[in-house]
Amino acid sequence: MWNVEEFMRAATVTVDGLATYVDESQRGLPPVLRRRPPRELAERLGLARWIREGGMTPDSYADFLAAYLDEGTRLHHPAYLGHQVAAPDFPAALADFVHGAANNPMAIYEMGASAATVEFGVLRWMLDKVGFGETGGGVLTHGGSLANLTALLAARAAAAPEAWTEGVPADLALLAPASSHYSLTRAAAILGLGERAVMPLDVDELGRIDVARLPEALERVRRAGRRPMALVANACSTGTGLYDDLRGVGEFCAASGVWFHVDGAHGASALLVEEHRHLLDGIELADSLIWDAHKMLRTSSLAAAVLTKREGDLDAAFQQRASYLFYGDQGFDLIGRTVECSKAELGLKIFLNLAWRGERGLGDYVARQYATAHRFWELAQERPGFECPYEPESNIVCFRYGTADQAVIREDLMADGAFHLTSTEVGGVRHLRITVMAPATDDKTLEQLLDLIGERGGPRADRPYPPRDVLG
Repeated sequence: MWNVEEFMRAATVTVDGLATYVDESQRGLPPVLRRRPPRELAERLGLARWIREGGMTPDSYADFLAAYLDEGTRLHHPAYLGHQVAAPDFPAALADFVHGAANNPMAIYEMGASAATVEFGVLRWMLDKVGFGETGGGVLTHGGSLANLTALLAARAAAAPEAWTEGVPADLALLAPASSHYSLTRAAAILGLGERAVMPLDVDELGRIDVARLPEALERVRRAGRRPMALVANACSTGTGLYDDLRGVGEFCAASGVWFHVDGAHGASALLVEEHRHLLDGIELADSLIWDAHKMLRTSSLAAAVLTKREGDLDAAFQQRASYLFYGDQGFDLIGRTVECSKAELGLKIFLNLAWRGERGLGDYVARQYATAHRFWELAQERPGFECPYEPESNIVCFRYGTADQAVIREDLMADGAFHLTSTEVGGVRHLRITVMAPATDDKTLEQLLDLIGERGGPRADRPYPPRDVLG
């Protein structure tokens, strides 16, 4: 049994350590990340000893926790401009703490009635925001990749109801722009369609779907002897943060009888902002949609919603038999809608953020991050040597500096933990990429980044990638 007194001491150590960690991170005091090699890091953390001998106490745990946090990546840091992962708000962190102790895997209602009911409430809120109303269905999953897979399972069930028992017909196709998240191609392979069944849509120079050429794309699919299982649009694209024309795509799909899936993992949260809601005009035309809370709704990883316009479509995604689980009335169980059997209390993270901040508070966060990204674009435009291929529509900005190897510039910035940013290709050309996630990122941070790139992105960045003096 738990030693409750020891737990309380260790919990106090945890809260104190995390409070210091977040406070220092938000003030930008330590490096945003460290890149110590795994062998050295394992030695610092004493992994071999603790695994072999055990015996950790609240006091020794405090030392371990301090080292563990110090070596991690600080998502609350103003210089964190890397991947699309939230700097989680503390209510979501409380939810993780509660789940860690209570451990109610609530896909089966009897294993967590309160957790399941909270998830129902959160999903109903999301369905209403999207415009699916009372007829829609939803479920939360552990991440956007699982969410996309689940949505496409529903699309497959609609196109080929016999696929679950008889196997996947060889003529199904998935239509998607090349700018789509890699999880779409992965899902096609897992579903049994194969990568070759993913047929590219015509796009503009920035990777957005060319709605006028959708009839041509559909004709190509049919000439190839295939039938479309689903067509995917981005809201927004992972690489550029740009939105597809959802209304144009949705109206085409409705007229053509094609399942319309929207990957809104990152950008669907703009529904909470009056000035940005137009970016999602037409989202109510989708047959399915995913929306990640662990991106712009500031929950910890992972919490992603799968939403369908018709509840029955989601229920058709899976067919399962297990006499120890499925018997009697399953009306309140979510297990029939997910890959996962043991599913964490994901709804609690979203609910507590809503309960603390309100819908308006979460919307204000989204608006601020979008505005900060736009401010970076404005500042970069004023600097010689910087070029941006488009005006940002979200909190993601792609840019280049000079003619040097952009990957080398990135590695140089990350080597000493000065900044964490990413890189992608736009129009086949390598660009630097920032994603404004941390609330602490401000104009001062942006100016510092531009200054540093200007200083480090000169002749020394013309060396081949990777530079030995940076990566060892």
